[in-house]
Amino acid sequence: MQPVLFRDRPRPVQIVLGGVIPAVLGAAAGVLVGVSTGGYWALAAVVTIGGFLAGFEHQDGWGGADRGLVGGAIYGTSLLIAHAIAGTHAKVSLGSFPPFLAVVTAIIGMLFGALGGRFARALRERREGVPASDEHIELDV
Repeated sequence: MQPVLFRDRPRPVQIVLGGVIPAVLGAAAGVLVGVSTGGYWALAAVVTIGGFLAGFEHQDGWGGADRGLVGGAIYGTSLLIAHAIAGTHAKVSLGSFPPFLAVVTAIIGMLFGALGGRFARALRERREGVPASDEHIELDV
């Protein structure tokens, strides 16, 4: 059974999966960063795995990368906003210029989303007997 592609989901579901969930998880991480180092890293691990799995909802690594970039940027921005609102001292380093964290999380999201998309595509091609390399695809021009 193939997963439903992100692009084929209803718009409200796309908004929740691509925007609301990364924002909520980022906000939770923003609170945890000032409360519990272990809790923060555990949530970060779950989010990273989720970013990889989100790539499975795309036809290839490019689609997964796009979604990961957006989701990672939303996650990082929400983390910083929630941490600022919480007003706690960060138990985990946010770097010397904390706003740069949103860029870092966007890049990490992009990479894991792309890996998930490529991995899912390779599995699909292996299951369907289609060559995994683009070199073997003939285009009808």
